[in-house]
Amino acid sequence: MEIGQDDHIHLLVTAPPKISVTNIVRVLKGISARQLFLRFPELKSRYWKVKNRHLWSPGYFAESIGTTNQDAVAKYIDDQREKEKQLPE
Repeated sequence: MEIGQDDHIHLLVTAPPKISVTNIVRVLKGISARQLFLRFPELKSRYWKVKNRHLWSPGYFAESIGTTNQDAVAKYIDDQREKEKQLPE
């Protein structure tokens, strides 16, 4: 996992084909939001208790790496950190 530009994360997930991407994302968002709310209770007042605000955006981007080497994808994710450091704030 790599957290980028203060507003998104990159994940490399391995899962069997019978588990849908939608379910994986739903579980990851749900568990991580719950853990963050438990660890940082002040987030609840910023997100959860305010109508129509969510910790995570409703969308996501997912891509299958197919036959691409998993190490190459992991390197790509790591390289994003360096590229994002070079972006103007």
